[in-house]
Amino acid sequence: MAGTSGQEPKGRPAQTVAQIVYSENALANFERVFDFLAEHDPQAALDAARSIREAVDTLSNHPLIGRTVAGELRELVISYGKTGYIALYRFLPLQDQVRIVAIRQQRELDYPIE
Repeated sequence: MAGTSGQEPKGRPAQTVAQIVYSENALANFERVFDFLAEHDPQAALDAARSIREAVDTLSNHPLIGRTVAGELRELVISYGKTGYIALYRFLPLQDQVRIVAIRQQRELDYPIE
């Protein structure tokens, strides 16, 4: 049984929380999403930003939750409204860090590179 021998289970310790780091590109993508929504509905822009941030923050405790797309890259699907957003990220276990590479609206075909 796990935990009965006094040893910690293998893997990430329960107290470890990965640091979330946004790339410049991801921050530019986030700003682009916010600005687009704010032109039409400022409250929707705030709500979308909050949803994206909360979903990304989940990665600090569950960095492998996203689907693998290529090599070490993963995608986190973020529900919001009728569609939502996708965050492209990489988990670096040795640094205990989640790096957000890009953010896009689900209807976009690819990630915008700023």
